[in-house]
Amino acid sequence: MHRILVALQATAIFRHMAYLHNRVSQKELKQRMLEEKEPRTTISFYRYFQITDPHAFRDELYLHLDALSVFGRIYVANEGINAQISVPQPNYEKLKTYLDSIPGMEQLRLNIAVDDNGKSFWVLKIKVREKIVADGIEDSRFNMYQKGQYLDAVGFNEMASRPDTIIVDMRNHYEYEVGHFKNAIEVPSDTFREQLPMAVDMLQEKKDQHIIMYCTGGIRCEKASAWMLHNGFKNVFHLEGGIINYVHQVKEKGLDNAFVGKNFVFDERLGERISEDVIAQCHQCGTPCDTHTNCASEACHLLFIQCPECAAQFNGCCSDVCKDFIALPEEERKTLRKGLDKGRNIFNKSKQHQQRLRIQR
Repeated sequence: MHRILVALQATAIFRHMAYLHNRVSQKELKQRMLEEKEPRTTISFYRYFQITDPHAFRDELYLHLDALSVFGRIYVANEGINAQISVPQPNYEKLKTYLDSIPGMEQLRLNIAVDDNGKSFWVLKIKVREKIVADGIEDSRFNMYQKGQYLDAVGFNEMASRPDTIIVDMRNHYEYEVGHFKNAIEVPSDTFREQLPMAVDMLQEKKDQHIIMYCTGGIRCEKASAWMLHNGFKNVFHLEGGIINYVHQVKEKGLDNAFVGKNFVFDERLGERISEDVIAQCHQCGTPCDTHTNCASEACHLLFIQCPECAAQFNGCCSDVCKDFIALPEEERKTLRKGLDKGRNIFNKSKQHQQRLRIQR
């Protein structure tokens, strides 16, 4: 009897572990999502707090969220959690209740998407990482919890209107390109880990001025504010909940909107319309445009900005080379693709990759 019990327990554990991973193709999962009848809400959230066993935390989280039909991308690390998800609207309150029950995640702020069709994700992926946002920080003296002061939308607008205030965008260049706050300065880098030391260097002579840092949902600018204080800056603030929370507060309180253009997001939508201003250009012809897309070639998938006319001319591709490639027979494309990392450019952060499109004009 004991052997049977042990065997049954082992089988249950195996099934449990298998259940924590997706066994259906991405194409089929996406089609299922598109055919859903229940509307979904896209949400993002994060919290810096100590997680002793990220792997155990990840597995338990997966089981609970999967039961609520949650889709999305979540990173878990010793330093906390970072999530972008969608949830069926009837399960929204259940999701809030569950997240609030997790020690360290009480009263979690959920950023609801601004411009949302609910079709942002089609599968649930929860990954354990070294950090929830890669920062390159190796200084053991750095304390994430000694961070800058929060600003809500009212406080942001008030402080941003002062002539001695410096507004710093802590997002990547392709995010800043399509939308940013008025008078915000760009830290011209390809990654957040590059931005942190660059921001310190750029503002070294202005340590006593008021500095406001912002990002999409708050996770990057919160860490950046702590890094600036660690490096001797005095008056550092960061926008609570980032651009997403700011926009909701502006609408709710009838405030002036200081954000111009589009807010880039890392899901199927690739952007939320915040103002009607189009401040970017098509990377192929230079006409005003702020629509990001991925190259239609499976061997490329470069992220770039493309207007409707160029999309038609290049069949959704970034170049004539890629356009010719997708016209080849499937078997020939398979042979040429062999060994390539097909997803390497989906959110390519390198200016070099996007500048090559401008050279090809």
